[in-house]
Amino acid sequence: MKIAIIHYWLVNMRGGEKVLEALCELYPEADIFTHVYIPEKISAKINRHTIRTTFIQHLPWAKTHYAYYLPLMPLALEALDLTAYDLIISSESGPAKGIIPRPDAVHICYTHSPMRYAWDMFHTYFGHSNRFKRMIYHVLMHKLRIWDSHSALRVDAFVANSRFVQQRINKYYRRESVVIHPPVDLQRFSPGDDNAVDDYYLWLGEMTPYKRPLDAVQAFNRNGKALIMVGSGTEHENLKQKASGNIRFLSALDEAEICRLMQRCKALLYTGTEDFGIIPVEVMACGRPVIAHASGGALDSVLDGQTGLLYPLQSSRGLNQAIDAFEKIPHWDSDFIRRHSLHFERQQFIHKIQHFIQQQLARQSRVYEKQSD
Repeated sequence: MKIAIIHYWLVNMRGGEKVLEALCELYPEADIFTHVYIPEKISAKINRHTIRTTFIQHLPWAKTHYAYYLPLMPLALEALDLTAYDLIISSESGPAKGIIPRPDAVHICYTHSPMRYAWDMFHTYFGHSNRFKRMIYHVLMHKLRIWDSHSALRVDAFVANSRFVQQRINKYYRRESVVIHPPVDLQRFSPGDDNAVDDYYLWLGEMTPYKRPLDAVQAFNRNGKALIMVGSGTEHENLKQKASGNIRFLSALDEAEICRLMQRCKALLYTGTEDFGIIPVEVMACGRPVIAHASGGALDSVLDGQTGLLYPLQSSRGLNQAIDAFEKIPHWDSDFIRRHSLHFERQQFIHKIQHFIQQQLARQSRVYEKQSD
């Protein structure tokens, strides 16, 4: 059986690429197709595979400005010749699922999310652009949405990385899906000493508007408690200017330093709405609770009142209300929090996705046996 894996682009190692690594482990002989590929930015586990690119790779400045070629990516996917492949797994966040499979091939789409910038988060991504750019984006995204929904018909089965993404798939593609959470490499994280927990809260991630780091800054400007914010991004300098002296900003930390901050924090603050969100699981693997907005993937990973608190009002006021409630709870069971995080461990993902794919292959085989009879 020949296997192809379609991934949107290979330009860094983030959550989507961690899923791809697990698929590479499961199917070491698979060929990988992608729009843009920068080998030195990608792990050895992925680089060991045969990797082919679409024509986007050869366009000017594609490695640094690939997003500008988004309107051409549907055409690039449809130009791929995949007639030799029996099983095709598309890894969808940017355009990936829109390939044209052989009629008897099985096409499974693991969906990190339908393209957020094309669907429900269009205004978050492009709302601050000038009027001319917004007009261009409206036209381009209108066309991309039509193609995106129609190309969903070429997929035999969808897998969502959370219940939140499952809702998106149902809303925009009108397709059913199963939920298999992405793999989290939890062996890198371990609980610290409960007696060594420091008196600070932790915010960790990319400082961009949709992750709502401003909620944390405004909340702690009011409550005066200690907050450490770790990360970089377009909002970093703006946030530093607005923050009071009880808020520290750190960046360029190595993995060991970040792990120590996780182990010793009172709790992680998770203010945005994420498709799944790996950081809360990593913090729980360190035995620490999470205070998260009750939306997105946090609804799958955080057990309200047991491994953290979920708050309904997505604002600085709602966050402060959650912190007040959190501080009234005298003790958090770090061992239970750690055990819960193991539900999202890497081998769990590999076992579940392998079982699902085998089911789909068996189902396709039965279909063709009936047709031949």
